[in-house]
Amino acid sequence: GMLIAYFLLEWFYPVVFEVYRGGMTPGKKSLGIHVINDDGTPVGWGASLIRNLLRVVDLLPFAYVGGLVSMLVARNFKRLGDLAAGTLVVHHQAVPLARRLDVAGARPLPVSLTLDERRALLDFSESVGRLSPQRQQELANILTPLSGRQDGEAVAALARFANTLTGRE
Repeated sequence: GMLIAYFLLEWFYPVVFEVYRGGMTPGKKSLGIHVINDDGTPVGWGASLIRNLLRVVDLLPFAYVGGLVSMLVARNFKRLGDLAAGTLVVHHQAVPLARRLDVAGARPLPVSLTLDERRALLDFSESVGRLSPQRQQELANILTPLSGRQDGEAVAALARFANTLTGRE
């Protein structure tokens, strides 16, 4: 019984927390870090399972030397599990709710976006609350061909696109 409980805790505790708690186990939360996919979207079951199953490889040959070497050699300081899963551990910077544009709903994107375009859309959504309404609309109007909207409606449409990318509804 204890052996089964230990197995489940060791192998699935981080996966469940990463998927259901915004990429954060309690330990990651206390350190202010969380796991995301390389494209900035929330981590899912498959990626979290891969990255956590490969923790054993990081442990080899002893004391996480494999993971340390991988982090020193890899781009973005990724350990082997993150390289295999296409994930990234990032510092979590909470955006005050008063500053975040709170738009309910998600709206599917009418076209496929590149990684840089998705990042730009997410950056706009996260920083829009720090901009004046005029600046929000000015920036959102640049993407009228994407949103089909102008001014305040364009800002809300872009926020809904960002909600789609981040899994918010």
